[in-house]
Amino acid sequence: MQITDRQQELTITPIWRLAFRPFFLFGMGFAALAVPLWVLALNGYLADFTPASGWLNWHQHELIFGFALAIISGFLLTAVQAWTGQPSLSGQPLLSLFAIWLVARGAWLLNAPLVWLVALDSLFMLALLLQMSLLLISAKQRRNYPVLLILLLLLAANSSFMWGISHDQPALVQQSSYAGLWLIAAMITLIGGRVIPFFTQRGLALTQALPRSAGLDNALLILTLGLGLLYLSGIAAVLGRYLALIWLLLAVGHGYRLARWYRSAIWRVPLLWSLQLAYGWLVIACGLFALWQVGWMASPSSAVHAFTVGAMSNMILAMVARVSLGHTGRPLQLGRLTLVSLVLFNLAVIARVLVIHWDYAIGLWLASALWLLALGLWFIQYLPILTRARVDGHPG
Repeated sequence: MQITDRQQELTITPIWRLAFRPFFLFGMGFAALAVPLWVLALNGYLADFTPASGWLNWHQHELIFGFALAIISGFLLTAVQAWTGQPSLSGQPLLSLFAIWLVARGAWLLNAPLVWLVALDSLFMLALLLQMSLLLISAKQRRNYPVLLILLLLLAANSSFMWGISHDQPALVQQSSYAGLWLIAAMITLIGGRVIPFFTQRGLALTQALPRSAGLDNALLILTLGLGLLYLSGIAAVLGRYLALIWLLLAVGHGYRLARWYRSAIWRVPLLWSLQLAYGWLVIACGLFALWQVGWMASPSSAVHAFTVGAMSNMILAMVARVSLGHTGRPLQLGRLTLVSLVLFNLAVIARVLVIHWDYAIGLWLASALWLLALGLWFIQYLPILTRARVDGHPG
């Protein structure tokens, strides 16, 4: 008897059927441990153990090119099937790609030689870029070609980061990490600009689509990509206060965009308010960066964490919750643990961005504890969801 494609897919262990499963599960688990490790090291509790290139470089690199890129990879390699109508990675190829990511994380933490770090990270990012390129280009999905550009630039930012480490150039390392942040912001601008208004319309059962402007969407994407390129090229270092204008424009543009999406009814639907609140932190982050650039803030730390914890990680938490439910055949309704997780996570943002100015130690430890508790609760709820077959019997 001939085995059908569907029967073949059902023979694959559930966690390896689609990329969102392993990358969401282990990406979130890695993030849950990475921040507390950093806080412990920052307070001198891990003096006898040092990852590759030191704790600060590890912290900057791994939350951008380790954690965030894992979630982006899981999302893109899953979404590309719907975009192109073609199968994406599953089974052994998916396991192999994931293994590269996982070994790279271990190599960084265990202080492997720099050449291995470069090889593993580059291999993972090149494989991801190649897979996405093959599917999008063969399907002539020009609408999604900006995704390929962002992935290519993230590869360049990672390479620049590694060059800065190997040649003892801390300024280049810092610029490269900022480039990585704003390239991820470009991905949020692109994908968030599509899914947030669509999810809001569907979730509130609105008869009309929420207002969108292609001109504004493109302008925000170009500005955000431009900011990433300015840091990647080193030009940002000499622009000084002129950079504040870009951040101000981004804050206004994103704020206007969010205001057009907002409906008061979202507060009854956690899957909606969580996404819009995360996008709101992007507005705040852009505004804080502008204030820092003109000298009204002594340090960019609050601006950086308003983005990394508030916008990036908050958006990740909300998106992985929704995508995991939808792609495992479950109703789009958050469980109680996930709802508590979202609330705790936003309290962690407040602690890291605001409380820390009143008392640094309390703010830092509180933010770390809330981060760990929030992701721990998420993990408890989603471990069985991501490791078991779809509830409707379909492959995926």
